Amino acid sequence: MIEAGDDSIVQDGTVNIHGQPADKKKTGNWKACYFILGNECCERLAYYGMSTNLVNYFIERMHQGNATAAKNVNNWSGTCYIMPLLGAFLADAYLGRYWVIAIFSMIYVIGMTLLTVSASVNALKNSVAVAFVALYLIALGTGGIKPCVSSFGADQFDETDEKEREKKSSFFNWFYFSINVGALIASSVLVWIQTNVGWGWGFGVPAVAMAIAVVSFFSGSVLYRLQKPGGSPLTRIAQVLVATFRKINVKVPADKTILYETPDDGSNIVGSRKLEHTDKLRCFDKAAVPTGSDDIKGTPNSWRLCTVTQVEELKAIIKILPIWATGIVFSAVYSQMSTMFVLQGNTMDQHIGPHFKIPSASLSLFDTLSVLFWVPIYDKLIVPFARKFTGNERGFTQLQRMGIGLVISVFSMVIAGILEVVRLNMVRKHNYYDMETLPISIFWQVPQYFLIGCAEVFTFIGQIEFFYDQAPDAMRSLCSALSLTTNALGNYLSSLLVTIVMDMTTRHGKLGWIPDNLNRGHLDYFYWVLAILSVLNFFAYLWISMKYTYKKATGHVK
Repeated sequence: MIEAGDDSIVQDGTVNIHGQPADKKKTGNWKACYFILGNECCERLAYYGMSTNLVNYFIERMHQGNATAAKNVNNWSGTCYIMPLLGAFLADAYLGRYWVIAIFSMIYVIGMTLLTVSASVNALKNSVAVAFVALYLIALGTGGIKPCVSSFGADQFDETDEKEREKKSSFFNWFYFSINVGALIASSVLVWIQTNVGWGWGFGVPAVAMAIAVVSFFSGSVLYRLQKPGGSPLTRIAQVLVATFRKINVKVPADKTILYETPDDGSNIVGSRKLEHTDKLRCFDKAAVPTGSDDIKGTPNSWRLCTVTQVEELKAIIKILPIWATGIVFSAVYSQMSTMFVLQGNTMDQHIGPHFKIPSASLSLFDTLSVLFWVPIYDKLIVPFARKFTGNERGFTQLQRMGIGLVISVFSMVIAGILEVVRLNMVRKHNYYDMETLPISIFWQVPQYFLIGCAEVFTFIGQIEFFYDQAPDAMRSLCSALSLTTNALGNYLSSLLVTIVMDMTTRHGKLGWIPDNLNRGHLDYFYWVLAILSVLNFFAYLWISMKYTYKKATGHVK
């Protein structure tokens, strides 16, 4: 256990790469984060450089239709955001965040290399099987990195130190900023290379970027603060459920001091502080009620008697689930940038001057530019201004921040729908039904991309910070992974909506809302569906967030 009061040692239980208590001056803080931000920037450059234009790769190289290609991209993207549950479990339970990032980064590099080979070697260029093996290796690799890297960066700031705790909130903003620096290069330079040079080079450059990401990560090893894994969080959750069931007939006492907890200031969970008892979900308090058969003086059987902190871990997870669920519709809106926005842009005039065409997938750079614009504005201007009125050191609470983003996302779908109405009116007016590219500039799509970028700064960054902050100390990777699954389910929801609307609108010989020739479809109707779902989702979120209470941790980490 770390001795409280030792000013040279970090008090949150972190250790250095050698397993010794982390030194405040030699480890952590921004000097360690620069390597993490460099890693994230290059990794996201690799990911977006490969994924941004993937729908066109499926259409051009794999000869798939619009709806099929969109569903394949959504399903693969969804898998990329489901796999973090595996990486997070390994990090929290056994390996720690550092080693999970290191191992899964290697898998990622192998996947990127195989994808490059499949796009370059003539014998493999049309092989769907090889391409999908590569893509799902990448999904596995990103599954180990994504749930750990933001939490690993936040671990570099001591939560028991007021000055470092303030820096941690700023870290999440700049972490997301670094993501979008990589995305900016991907959606501009790399998409252009894929469109004008070839898919081999277009995937090869991201593979090199991923290799650089690995080098950047390992370069900062001696500076990192590592949180020790706390054992299987799923086992602890199961213990609370079993103990509660065993004591189903036990009455929870009105005096909460009777509930079992370790006598010292530290929790018996490695890497975790104690959590204060809360009055919500009191049925689970039964697991912490001592009975005559429980040995509270020795080491109780955790399958019969759990500590208050262990019970509160489960409560914390259950409490954030409704907030988590409201992120699914937002993620479905966000996923349109890599599918429907690209398909919509394919039908518009992509020329910049007489000789240069901008690929439709490159329009996502305006989403990235929006994020790069709004992050410093939010961090340096909006937060100090809002702080004067709210009194909150963050400017807005995490829940308020996410809610603002949800509102902005509605307008992005409305703008996209209006543009499609204008585009289809031009088709009908001039009989452009079979015209591949309409004489309407693709840059009319910029507002819908820009609004989604603004929404991201509020909702996604707020979400990252919320799930890190509200997670029990020993479950932070798992909760970060849980937040990422909203992206997965958002992609799956989008894929499901495409399937449903195509099934319902292609009956009786009709082409449906999203045919291969969008000039004969009604993509605007699909945007209206998403706008309506977003409005309903916001009101559900408003009701849920008003009932939410933030967690309170006490004591120190063992």
